[in-house]
Amino acid sequence: MALSVEKTSSGREYKVKDLSQADFGRLEIELAEVEMPGLMACRAEFGPSKPFAGARISGSLHMTIQTAVLIETLTALGAEVRWCSCNIFSTQDHAAAAIARDSAAVFAWKGETLEEYWWCTERCLDWGEGGGPDLIVDDGGDATLLIHEGVKAEEEYEKTGKVPDPESTDNAEFKIVLTIIRDGIKADPKKYRKMKDRLVGVSEETTTGVKRLYQMQETGTLLFPAINVNDSVTKSKVIAQLELWKEKSSGKYEKKVYVLPKHLDEKVAALHLGKLGAKLTKLTKSQADYISVPIEGPYKPAHYRY
Repeated sequence: MALSVEKTSSGREYKVKDLSQADFGRLEIELAEVEMPGLMACRAEFGPSKPFAGARISGSLHMTIQTAVLIETLTALGAEVRWCSCNIFSTQDHAAAAIARDSAAVFAWKGETLEEYWWCTERCLDWGEGGGPDLIVDDGGDATLLIHEGVKAEEEYEKTGKVPDPESTDNAEFKIVLTIIRDGIKADPKKYRKMKDRLVGVSEETTTGVKRLYQMQETGTLLFPAINVNDSVTKSKVIAQLELWKEKSSGKYEKKVYVLPKHLDEKVAALHLGKLGAKLTKLTKSQADYISVPIEGPYKPAHYRY
């Protein structure tokens, strides 16, 4: 498959259908920002402090106009971003073009083949010789799967000298995955282990992806911490990534699956309400004592997801 990475005039890598659609994409992104108050509130609150400064974030999530607002929120908070779509049909090409031109490395277009899809996923995770991303925004678990399968294959290669055999499976898509990993081992037999060693954690959006994560947790094969955004009320990927990044050296998150802490769900809800013009007041100590909750929250038990 003859695909090659292109570069913008500023040197940013990308592969999209038509970069000339960027102006149209930018117009729709500006319209979408008005309808996404939570993300815009995150920019207003956290943007000045740049909490993601130095962070590499790879995202495998539908490359739509709304995702473009998410990507530019991450970059506004200081992150460097590489992105691909988690679905071969869901990319909005004008959104991909605008982000590729203005904000982040993007590898996505509508109507990808499965070979192209996995090529894009690999490009999204490939940050060069310094390893992979610090954080992953995953949807469906494919970026997470590629790293896990890559690590497993590299360890087998180190022990036995055997590379993955794409013909060992009847699954057409998994043949593609094994081919990518096999070729990667030939170029760098520690590629995926370098990614694993650098990774702080992943947030996962879907039921399917979350199920995979819990299965790996149960078998002891999960390689890094994961936040289950699917079962968090607000599904805030930005806050989940911030939590993982903030706690990267504390040891708070082990190689397990977590839901977004309740007080952070409440934080996201407050950001939305404030941006929508609601007047928010803080509980007084007497009010908090009267209803038996901590004055700073959380206001309901962690097992109660609103």
